[in-house]
Amino acid sequence: MYHVAIRMLRFFLLFLVVYSAFGAGRRVLFDAHNCYPYAGLFDDRMDRALATGLPVAIEQDLAWHVDHSVLSHEVKTTGTEPLMRRYFFEKVRPLIEKELKDGDKSRWPVITLNLDFKTNEPEHHRAVWALLKEYEPWLMTAKKGKTLEKVAKLKTAPILVLTGESDVQKQTFYDAVPDGGRLLLFGAVPRGTQNKADNYHRWSNNPWMFVEEGGQKKAGDWTKEDEKRLKALVDQAHNNGLWIRFFTLNGISAPGLTESYNFGSKEAVEARWKACIEAGVDFVATDQYEEFAAFQKQHVAR
Repeated sequence: MYHVAIRMLRFFLLFLVVYSAFGAGRRVLFDAHNCYPYAGLFDDRMDRALATGLPVAIEQDLAWHVDHSVLSHEVKTTGTEPLMRRYFFEKVRPLIEKELKDGDKSRWPVITLNLDFKTNEPEHHRAVWALLKEYEPWLMTAKKGKTLEKVAKLKTAPILVLTGESDVQKQTFYDAVPDGGRLLLFGAVPRGTQNKADNYHRWSNNPWMFVEEGGQKKAGDWTKEDEKRLKALVDQAHNNGLWIRFFTLNGISAPGLTESYNFGSKEAVEARWKACIEAGVDFVATDQYEEFAAFQKQHVAR
């Protein structure tokens, strides 16, 4: 009985830490996939994403160009790509300053920024860390303790920054931080694992093929079995203290969009959107910004 009580106490403490403020399973966010200009397209994506309302999640891809980081869909860069400082941080400055002035922490973070590193040079990671340090008062952070396993409470702030599962990223974003220092962004657990949240790994980022074999292009009718599989994956992540994201749920073809993410019709993608909302997926990534936002509002209003 003593050991059972200890395990229950540990689970309760993990619940308090991870589920405080914006915890896993607390809300479903529209996740603006590839929210930056590329291929001569999508100059307005940040404006469109923010226009859907707060809170919102925003994904930005990063690549290293000679001596600085740029927003890029491709590994090969030209140097003409936008910089995250101007395209993201300074774009949201008026919103974040208003949030800080109003002080309504109950809805923070109002923006979750997902960084998808296309290149993983250590100098790239260090440059992004330096940029985040400049905006640290805006960011949700956590104290680095002596062990990775102990999950520290997040300091509430308007922006939460997430990154990938790369061990090379962890070397800069966690290992290089001294004990007692602040973690500025948080990594994903390896895909397909049943890992629990730790002080650095706090989310799970998944392709849709984990739900339907073969992914979007091979998906047939949405079934009860698919629904159960999705719910089991979501519940497992949440029980492990992790936020969970699925990418990328589209129902259209258009220039610049990855065709393998297209379910083929409005009806097909809306069936998956509905299932994600009902299952409690924390971040639902799509290129259909306005359509998903409207669908979610309509679904929740029913």
